[in-house]
Amino acid sequence: MRTLNWLLRGLLFFVLFAFALNNQQLVDLHWFMGYKWQAPMVFIVLAVFALGCVFGALAMVPSWWRHRRDARNRARLMPGPVKASPVPAKGKPQPEADTAIPSHLPFPPDMPAPRKPGK
Repeated sequence: MRTLNWLLRGLLFFVLFAFALNNQQLVDLHWFMGYKWQAPMVFIVLAVFALGCVFGALAMVPSWWRHRRDARNRARLMPGPVKASPVPAKGKPQPEADTAIPSHLPFPPDMPAPRKPGK
């Protein structure tokens, strides 16, 4: 499988290399107000690809920030570790530990809400 992966990578490299060799002619890129830029077509295609990658990553930044903020808030809402209580002696009632999540906090999306008791 690893050999097949490297063969596919090599094939892709040689196809792109052949594309670059076949497109070495100069092209004119006409901008506004009569300004034009002359460069090999391969460099223009490479520059447009790089700009597309940059703009795509910048478009995802707000979503990354929102997910990081949601994860940080979800981590704050998670209850702390539950301490092990000693085994109660027979005949002695043990006071209940307060390990429940407070009712005023919303449940995180990855934790199911408590079910309502059946009638």
